Amino acid sequence: MIPAPPSRPARWASAPARWVGALRAHGGAGLDLVLPRTCPGCGAPEPWCARCAVTLGPVRAVRLPDAALDAAAGLALPPVYALAGYHGAPRAAVLHGKERGRRDLPARLGVPLGEGLAVLVRAGVLLRDPWLVPAPSRRSAARARGGDPVTAMARSAARTLARQGLAAGVAPCLSTAAGAVDSVGLGARERVRNLAGRVRYAPRAAPPAGAVVVLVDDVVTSGATVLAACRVLADHGRPVSAVLCVAAAPSLLRRP
Repeated sequence: MIPAPPSRPARWASAPARWVGALRAHGGAGLDLVLPRTCPGCGAPEPWCARCAVTLGPVRAVRLPDAALDAAAGLALPPVYALAGYHGAPRAAVLHGKERGRRDLPARLGVPLGEGLAVLVRAGVLLRDPWLVPAPSRRSAARARGGDPVTAMARSAARTLARQGLAAGVAPCLSTAAGAVDSVGLGARERVRNLAGRVRYAPRAAPPAGAVVVLVDDVVTSGATVLAACRVLADHGRPVSAVLCVAAAPSLLRRP
């Protein structure tokens, strides 16, 4: 077991995290000249400290909730993997990268994703030369965030694989239709129903036919996004070979 990172003195944080995130979301990269980036996991005076970074890994298998499994009738779901439980430093890094203006964090999180993919390839779980498909998001949300965080993670993961001599493509071919509501406050079965039929597929951005497809996401909780994305990709002849996310709900992680 990797010990939890020690707490850091509060004085290391340049300002309350929520204030800094809100300012960055509106102020852009220039704000970093005034408010240096601190580690989202512990407040250390560096963008993502080594002690928090080691909480991501090794790759662990995930069991999707019953709501997703029950709704997957007729669809062969691929194995799902995560680098960590969705708590502590991993949760903080995902949230700061997605909601609090830390646009540097998705690329940083993509590095361990790429390392995890390399492990799966070398273990024979995945065939070589996979195509990474970012999990779908609403286009309006991506614009508001200055880009889609999961796509940034996938591209960083592909670069990490390339540094290890393993090729990978990135195919951002999925998006969420406007009819899907925000999933906050929805139960697992409600989330599955919310996304059913609301994931859109863009053929021009899709992986080539016959490619090894890996769905990449930041967090898996209800399994609704995994289910909807895998179904759409399978319907278009691009079955998913595996799913890899940064973090999953702790209750879903299988024992090593």
